This record gives sequence, C-alpha cells and structure tokens, in this order.
Amino acid sequence: MNSSNPFKNFKSDIPASIVVFFVALPLCLGIALASGAPLFSGLIAGIIGGIVVGAFSGSQVGVSGPAAGLAVIVLTAITTLGGYENFLVAVVIGGVIQIIFGVLRFGIIGYFFPSSVIKGMLTGIGIIIILKQIPHFFGYDADPEGDFAFLQVDGENTFSEIFNTINYISPGATIIAIVGLAVLILWNTVLSKKGKIFKLIQGPLVAVALGIIYFAVTKGNDTFGISAEHLVKVPVPDSFDSFLGQFSFPNFGAIKDPAIWITGVTIAVVASLETLLCVEATDKLDPMKRVTPTNKELLAQGTGNILSGLIGGLPITQVIVRSSANIQSGGKTKMAAIIHGFLLLISVVLIPTLLNMIPLSVLAAVLLIVGYKLAKPTVFKKMFLAGWKQFVPFMVTILGIVFIDLLWGIGLGLAVGIIVILIKSFQNSHFLHIEDKSNGKHKIKMTLAEEVTFFNKGAILKELDNLPRDTFLELDVRKTRFLDNDIIEILEDFSEKARNRNIDIKLISERGTVENPKSFIEFFQLRPKSA
Repeated sequence: MNSSNPFKNFKSDIPASIVVFFVALPLCLGIALASGAPLFSGLIAGIIGGIVVGAFSGSQVGVSGPAAGLAVIVLTAITTLGGYENFLVAVVIGGVIQIIFGVLRFGIIGYFFPSSVIKGMLTGIGIIIILKQIPHFFGYDADPEGDFAFLQVDGENTFSEIFNTINYISPGATIIAIVGLAVLILWNTVLSKKGKIFKLIQGPLVAVALGIIYFAVTKGNDTFGISAEHLVKVPVPDSFDSFLGQFSFPNFGAIKDPAIWITGVTIAVVASLETLLCVEATDKLDPMKRVTPTNKELLAQGTGNILSGLIGGLPITQVIVRSSANIQSGGKTKMAAIIHGFLLLISVVLIPTLLNMIPLSVLAAVLLIVGYKLAKPTVFKKMFLAGWKQFVPFMVTILGIVFIDLLWGIGLGLAVGIIVILIKSFQNSHFLHIEDKSNGKHKIKMTLAEEVTFFNKGAILKELDNLPRDTFLELDVRKTRFLDNDIIEILEDFSEKARNRNIDIKLISERGTVENPKSFIEFFQLRPKSA
C-alpha cells in the first residue's frame, strides 16, 4: 500500500500540496475574518490541521483546517463568552470531547448517511464555491473568503452579492483573474497531457506567479492596478517578538463558566459531524478507494483542536474544499496535507510580504475550477438516471446547502432520504447472513436478505474489510429484491480491493452465477427494477 511508504509518492504529493496551500491560504484568513477572530488564528488552525492532524489521521487524501461551517458558532461565542481567550478554552474542551468520541467509537455515525446525500453535499459545495467566488473573481471582496452561508456576514446573501458585483468591478483584478482562469483551463485540458513537467508544475502555481507579476508591473496604475483590499492579507510582524505576540492563549480561569462548556460540546459535535461527512465524501472521491478509519480520525481531530486552542487557533475539521483540491491535483498520501501545513508555516514566517502580493481574484479562479470539478453537469444526469430515490435526496441536499448552509443541507437531505426508504421499504432485521465454510480454506458465504438499504452499509463494509487474504467469497443475492445503490457501490469498490488481496468472488443470483464480475454496478443495473 502507498500509505506504508508515503515518501515514494512525493512527485505527486508535492505539486498537490502547493495547490492545496493556495486554496487554503485565503480560506484560513477569510474564515478567521468571518468568525470575528484574529486573522492569525485561521493560519494557526490551517498549519495544525495540515501538520498535526495530517500526521495522526488515517485519511490519505483528507485535508483539515478551519471550517466555514463553524464561523457563525465562533462569531457568537467570542461575544457571549467575554473575549477570544475565553473562547479558546471551549476549543480545548471541544478537542478533549472529540477524543472521547473516538475512544467510544462514535465514528460509525458517518456510515449512516446515504450516498445520494454525500454526493449532494459534494455537488452543493461545488456550486456554493462557484457562486461565492464570482464576486472575488471580479474584484469585489466585501464578503470574506470562507463565508459559505446563504446569509452573509456583510449583510448580503449569495445572490444579492453577485448582483452587487456589477457596480464594483475592478478592471485589474478581473483581467488577471481571466488570464489565470485561461491558464488553469489550458493546463487542465491540454498541457497536463503534454509532458511530466506540466504535471510537476501545477497550473495554480503559474496562475499565482502571473498574478504577483501583474500586481508588481501595474502597481500605481489607477485603472489597471490592483489595490490593497483586493490582495491576500497575511499579518506581517515587525520583529520576532511581534510574531510571537500574534499567538493567543486560553484563559483557563473561566473554565467554570457553564456557557464555555456548552460551546465546547457544540464545537465537538459540529466539528465531528462535519469531519465524518467529509471523510465519507473524500473516500468516495479517492481514486484508490481507501477506507478511512473514522474513530482514528476523531482522535486526530481532537488532538488538533486541543493544540489549536492552546496556542490561539480556530476550531479544526476535515474540509471538503481543500480535500477535493488535493485529490483533483493528484495527491496520493497524507504527505500532501502535511506538506501544505509546512508551506503555510514557512510562508507566513518567511515571505508574508510576497504572499500579500497575490490577488484574491486569481485565487478565486483556482477555486472556480475546484468548484466546477465537484459540480459537473454530468453528476446531475447520472443521479437523475439513478432514479427518484437517489435524485430527490441529492437535490434537497444541494438546495439546502445553497440556500441555508452545509449542515442544514445535509440534515434535510438525510431526512428526505429516510422518508424515501420508509416509503419504499419494509422492516427486515436479517439483512446479512455469514457462514464460515472454510475447513482451513478461507471459504466464506454471505447471503443478502430481501431488503438491503444504506442503513446496513457500515456492517457490510466492516465484514468485507475483515475478510482475510486468499479468501473465496460466495455472495448469494438470490433472495434479494431491493439492493440499495450504496451497497452496490460498496461491492464495486471492494472488487478492486479483492484483487489486491487475492480474494475471489463468486456472485450467485437468479440470473446465474458469475465469477469475479468486472462491474457490480453494470451487473445490478440489468436486474428488473422493483416498484
């Protein structure tokens, strides 16, 4: 496995880490601004999310950092708890509770979200990235990066902000954004296929470099220059002492305040839920179909939040925007996340002035590509063809994310998914029967029941992952009348792992017996659809 030797994938992980760094930088600063916290607190969370959480995490492609979904909670808490130092106590408490969640094995919660909702989450986030980056692309930066809620901190909403942009277009920012977007599209569609150099040097790095050059060349030009409010704003310390002065420390004298404990529990629950959903989504995006141990992820996130709270950082979760940018850029192992954390650390210490020459509009162009790849039109077509039981929760999730926020969207999608299942299914507790017919030969027979839904996903996934190498698996689906799309996808993903572990699969169905089917999805699509 690649995870056993992360260094052998450096040629993939280093270019990916640079892209994630450029995506993470404005989000770390923007989320801190939207949260009413010191700008440096977002960078601390990004650095710890990359280096510490990346090192402890079991996820190979997930990237952690400050989360947009927690911005409103943080903004409210800083005010009600009597200051930022008191709020940091709640972050530490949240981290401790997350570790307890991990020890109590609460990570299984992530498996209870249907595939249609997870795909809706990915697509919804893609759409919201595109909508939120349009103003930044044209040089209108009234709302900070990382504010992903429909009702924005600048008093506008997602769509009114876009309409307002017409009155505030900055020619310089727009020109370099269009150039940057053209470079990114050219890199993605043409140059990346022309040679190794174009894979090693990623398009976003070239776009950002052009942005810095454009800023330097046009500086002072009233029409085509880019003013300071349209640039990245990393805090620049005057000396080492002023750099150290940017760190805040929790006021543990306030630990007896019940409001701090309530906030700590809220952070733990929301951050854990966002992380588990992101883990489920990134595992689905991972080309190698690796499965992240969710309890280990909660332990890693808890460790990161304790450390972040102790030195003045925002709460941390695994984040889908950074994770998907990592996967899209070819990141193979957790080294990409760790290196991006070191890049954040080194750059804010050594070259903050250079970072402050990067136009936000160029970074908006980078994020537009990330958003488009998450929300391609083909995804809608695929989900529509999968049937209404998949399409309705998928669309409800998207609309909830776009018009309210991430957690509301997922909650509404899950509620609709459960209603759909209750309408179309009947109770059946015996969804999986396992019979060991080994006699020393590792021969296992699995019999699926009449009705197998996404509620059974966690148990089936666990049983398949526990199969030893060199096993002969008989999978009997003759009694099965309804097999959820999630279970078919699990079998499809498992078939790749089975080949690596020398596991032979014999699929027994009413239409005959198939040895090691090429595609479970194609096989089950041929089945007559139940009413």
